[in-house]
Amino acid sequence: MLETTAENVVRSWVDGWVVSRSAAPPIVEPWGYTVDVGITDHVTRHILDATGSAVREADVRKAADAARAPGTWLKIFAEPAVITPWLGPHWWVDDEPGYLMTVPLTPAHGLTAPEGYRLRTWARGDLVRALVTAEDGSLAARGQIATTGATAVADQIETAAEHRRRGLGSLVMRTLSGAAHDRGAQTGVLAGTPDGHALYTALGWRVIAPLTSAKYLGPQGG
Repeated sequence: MLETTAENVVRSWVDGWVVSRSAAPPIVEPWGYTVDVGITDHVTRHILDATGSAVREADVRKAADAARAPGTWLKIFAEPAVITPWLGPHWWVDDEPGYLMTVPLTPAHGLTAPEGYRLRTWARGDLVRALVTAEDGSLAARGQIATTGATAVADQIETAAEHRRRGLGSLVMRTLSGAAHDRGAQTGVLAGTPDGHALYTALGWRVIAPLTSAKYLGPQGG
């Protein structure tokens, strides 16, 4: 099983996220990693590899200084209240932290969708997707998980507003976790939103560190 030091979990998340989003391989930096994504509003992201009290102001400033164009994001594993004063007026900072989380993966057998819903899974390479649709074929819930050896990164977990509180998010997560386990992964990793925190915690995921997201607005921002 993955030795779940914070640094290992961060690297595992970066590696799996790259597979999930078909992003460029991470470039190792003195303070963490740079990943080129190639989307208009998300061209590049810089990720610090430290967590919690180990996050240093000097490293945050160095990573921020590497941003040259709007559409550059920072992902830092500390509370927004700590990070915001270090970034300056040209950055938008999400004041609600996400969460870096892990869980031991276990098999999942006999999972079925509730009445009126359909569950389908499929794989492309190291990426497994799960989709739950309603009777009319509309999207009810979805998610994906990228396997990278002993770890697997869950990503883009979503339940449509009108289909929440029906166990569909749990169904997607259990389906993906089981699929990753069947592929040989032992530890699950994700970066969860505040909305997803309760679901993941109920499924046994534990928090490694808070996650601050910040976006560079350009020299005219702020």
